[in-house]
Amino acid sequence: MKNSPRRRPWTLDPGEGRSLSAQEIEFVNSLVLFRDDHVIALNKPAGLSSQGGRIAAHTLDDLMAAFAKKSGVKPRLVHRLDRATSGVILAARSQPAAAFLGKALMQRRVKKTYLAIVAPGAPAPPAGLIEAPLRRELQGREAYVRVSAADHAEAQTASTRYRTLAATAEAALVELTPMTGRMHQLRVHLASIGRPIAGDPRYGGALVLGGAPASRLMLHAASLEFPNPGGGQTRVTAPIPADMSTLLAHLGLTP
Repeated sequence: MKNSPRRRPWTLDPGEGRSLSAQEIEFVNSLVLFRDDHVIALNKPAGLSSQGGRIAAHTLDDLMAAFAKKSGVKPRLVHRLDRATSGVILAARSQPAAAFLGKALMQRRVKKTYLAIVAPGAPAPPAGLIEAPLRRELQGREAYVRVSAADHAEAQTASTRYRTLAATAEAALVELTPMTGRMHQLRVHLASIGRPIAGDPRYGGALVLGGAPASRLMLHAASLEFPNPGGGQTRVTAPIPADMSTLLAHLGLTP
């Protein structure tokens, strides 16, 4: 029996790309915010997993097959967003572009800006830097992240800049710039200063604000600025989604 030939990274099996329906191809194309020969930036909706997961449905990574080249090579996501988080996510269209962007991420030359609704009220002070080491721990099949003592063997350094854009006594809209990229970093850091993100029961976020439901994690990746593999800097922005805009308007939080 002959061994199966090894495929190059990101190469689709014959017919794999055709497993997407016409509706799925149209859908993923509607998410495109920016594209050139090197990258594709998309506006991921809340509820769509970036990769993997336990839900038996196409992930965004699966949907990238819609952009596969004739050679079968499809774009590859170079970072992730939590399933419940919306906003800008970036994919590389070639192996060299992926390597370039991976290096840029490691060197912290990629600037990510998020918006979040937190409660109760504005953080104190209204702007600042959160520096709190984090570590992961398992509870059954679920992974949680906790603020950790710096000298713990599994502690990872983590830093987040924040500033308040609008606030009432009940809630606030904050802008977040993670200086590191740890799992659940923004969610845990905000919870650590007593302002968890609305719609985040895992880390103590309010599920109702002003009588209105926070129907999901109210966290949005609003912009991404990165060195483009083709040269220069590229900045991509994603509009605030309707569910978040509706809640902001209800709360009287105008950026």
